[in-house]
Amino acid sequence: MKNSTGNLENDHVHILRLIDVMEIIAGQDEPDASHIEEVVYLIRNFADGLHHVKEEEILFPFLETRGFSSQSGPVAVMLHEHAAGRNFVKGISEGLELYRKGNKAAAGDIARNMKGYSELLRSHISKENNVLFRLADQVMSEDDDSIILSKFNSVAKSRYAEKGGDDFVARIGNLATKYGI
Repeated sequence: MKNSTGNLENDHVHILRLIDVMEIIAGQDEPDASHIEEVVYLIRNFADGLHHVKEEEILFPFLETRGFSSQSGPVAVMLHEHAAGRNFVKGISEGLELYRKGNKAAAGDIARNMKGYSELLRSHISKENNVLFRLADQVMSEDDDSIILSKFNSVAKSRYAEKGGDDFVARIGNLATKYGI
């Protein structure tokens, strides 16, 4: 495993912990709206806003220079699944808006979208960790790895700065602790 793909796999550990929380929330009849809001925030700012940015803006374009296509094959599948995940998050967010207005039935929409996101991401992460990242490791030199990791760190630094130094991993940990994870 290269350092850059290891960095992405480390993100996956935290994303999977957040998914564990989502699965508990999705099973509740009257979930805590503030916890749902925190989940959406963390997905949008960490899973999608940082992790997927590292993939879509840095790793995937590099892989295209090594012969991978963004139109077919593993990179295309990952891009499609990122978009599908965003649709689930949109559904969670829209359901939350209704739920906060007193529409208790919206909890079912939230749960369905959380379950859909969870199922998608568990499969997606497995494909990345076991297939895509192993292929990336094969076509990446040590210099490539160093450059990619440096770009990942720059993106992370700028994303944290944009959010006032927000520690997404700590926030995931705090939420997970509330649910005994």
